[in-house]
Amino acid sequence: MNPLRALSLLETRVLGVLVEKEKTVPDTYPLSLNALTLGCNQKNNRDPVLAATEGEVLAAIDELKAADWVIESSGARVTRYSHNIGRVLRVPEQSVTLLAALMLRGPQTAAELRAATERLHRFADTSSVEAFLDELAQRSEANGGPLVVLLPRRPGEREARWAHLLSGPVQAEAEPARTAQVRPEQDATLGLEGRLAALQAEVAQLRAEVAVLRARLDEVR
Repeated sequence: MNPLRALSLLETRVLGVLVEKEKTVPDTYPLSLNALTLGCNQKNNRDPVLAATEGEVLAAIDELKAADWVIESSGARVTRYSHNIGRVLRVPEQSVTLLAALMLRGPQTAAELRAATERLHRFADTSSVEAFLDELAQRSEANGGPLVVLLPRRPGEREARWAHLLSGPVQAEAEPARTAQVRPEQDATLGLEGRLAALQAEVAQLRAEVAVLRARLDEVR
């Protein structure tokens, strides 16, 4: 398998939206350019939030089509687009789902990914998510190399986050090393920052767990 070129942020957003909408709104999939642009600029469940024009999205589609990431089909009135990620990367549906969540929402923990993909694919537990992530991280160079990476855990985080590598190597958002040169008047601020980071990480984890519980309650109902 030949090495794949690094994708731009908008190209990964296009692919992530196509995977998401294939599962959540199958009646309107493949997507029109307008629907795809709206999905790229969606404010919820997106990180970062974009404001791409239809022209920019179309240019990204053209680049993706040239590399077989996207397939164009002509409908009765409008051209529509679908993704071809599974075949390009030679990975199963579960892996495509996880990659899409990372492309749409940025780095996440395994627990957060399980909650984020609940509507796309129902993983049995967090361990099963980690198993697919490990496979993606350990892909040999002969198969195109790793597709995800486990980032170093940042200060205040309870769990490490995963990131996709479709846009090239990921630079860890590590905090600069704290040294003895920190001024005394900064100590209180740094302590508050650490506690705030820990609380934010805990809230994110709790939200992921609540999302899973809600999904299970919906099944019972």
